[in-house]
Amino acid sequence: MNKVFLIGRLTRDPELRYTGSNTAVASFSLAVNRNFTNANGEREADFINIVVWRKQAENVKNYLTQGSQVAIDGRIQTRSYDDQNGQRRYVTEVVADNVEFLGSKGSSNNANGNMSQQSNEAGPTPYDFGTNEAPKTTDVDSNPFADFGSSIEISDDELPF
Repeated sequence: MNKVFLIGRLTRDPELRYTGSNTAVASFSLAVNRNFTNANGEREADFINIVVWRKQAENVKNYLTQGSQVAIDGRIQTRSYDDQNGQRRYVTEVVADNVEFLGSKGSSNNANGNMSQQSNEAGPTPYDFGTNEAPKTTDVDSNPFADFGSSIEISDDELPF
């Protein structure tokens, strides 16, 4: 069985391309913290290349930026190619079947999905991008959909049922 589950933050903005048959494909790198600290007491991270296809690739490009937190489930894939010097290169990446948007770079989520302020007392994390801003809040009485205009167009193909 080839199944991968990851939670981490984007290390760069996603890159969107289209194949010759006009199929969308996005790629980005994900920083995933290790569950342990090194000899100096610092937490390390692994940087994993992610590939996403079709409509989900377009959504990733439109809604995620460097520092966004996501949950990925997919599979590991290895491929090879010949570089400009004729040498064989191997690439291992995760092909995402599902990308869940968890939070922005100014916030972090705990295991229960509750938003919490990130503490920098223990030092920066491997994906700390230097922001010490408090999370943005929204007035409960305001309309959260006001920025979307008067109507939202959704085709039947985009409905999950």
